[in-house]
Amino acid sequence: MAIFSGNQPNNKPDTPTAAPSPPPTRRRTDGVPLSIVAQDMTVIGDMETEGVVKIEGKVRGSIKGASQVFVAEGARVEGDIQVREAVIGGEVHGGIHAQERVELQPTAVVHGDIATPRIAILEGGRLTGQVKMDSKATSQPTPPSAPRKSQPSSPSSTPMGALVSPQ
Repeated sequence: MAIFSGNQPNNKPDTPTAAPSPPPTRRRTDGVPLSIVAQDMTVIGDMETEGVVKIEGKVRGSIKGASQVFVAEGARVEGDIQVREAVIGGEVHGGIHAQERVELQPTAVVHGDIATPRIAILEGGRLTGQVKMDSKATSQPTPPSAPRKSQPSSPSSTPMGALVSPQ
């Protein structure tokens, strides 16, 4: 019982103990705030932030200005999303406008239009709406393309993964 009584086997006098250290901080160290809508939570109204938003519950309203929005599997957003980057694993009933990219994970269901310069739709992800890939939304200038001859487009004339823009 020497451990609990303070009597050390080497008979050294007890030293004062330091105050317990505070619990570790749970804030992000990169300075970007993180907001979470928990699984059992419903937010009614518009949300606006410059940070990262993770939706695990329900939001009935638009989400604006966030650097990133994550809609987790089982979560639901009923409103428009206007962000820099959106990763969707749950349900969105509204439009998505992302300045950089949108990713639809295999469990994603989107009922609305998407406007973004880059999009990834993983196998199983569902979209009911239109996709507009607007290169003007990016902050990086795109190099001018060489003039092309007008040819009818066919699956064999367009390489896989190439973006086709109207002329």
